[in-house]
Amino acid sequence: MKNVCPHLETIQVRATDQTGCEECLKMGDSWVHLRLCMACGHVGCCDSSKNKHATKHFHRTKHPLVRSIEPGESWIWCYVDEEIVGEVDG
Repeated sequence: MKNVCPHLETIQVRATDQTGCEECLKMGDSWVHLRLCMACGHVGCCDSSKNKHATKHFHRTKHPLVRSIEPGESWIWCYVDEEIVGEVDG
């Protein structure tokens, strides 16, 4: 049986109204997909985007979990465990 990610206990934020990468918007740049930090609510661009702001946010803050906020996606990624560790309910 697979172990449950211990970082799931750090979830503080499950959703956002933001529709863009915070840093890319400030830079006037574009992104591919968006990720929500589940510790603080930061919205950053994915690793397919040239700026990779979600991963940079992890390296800066050590907040372990992000979720996709793309339509139809609810998976949660753990940067520490380097795998999908669950889905957002509802």
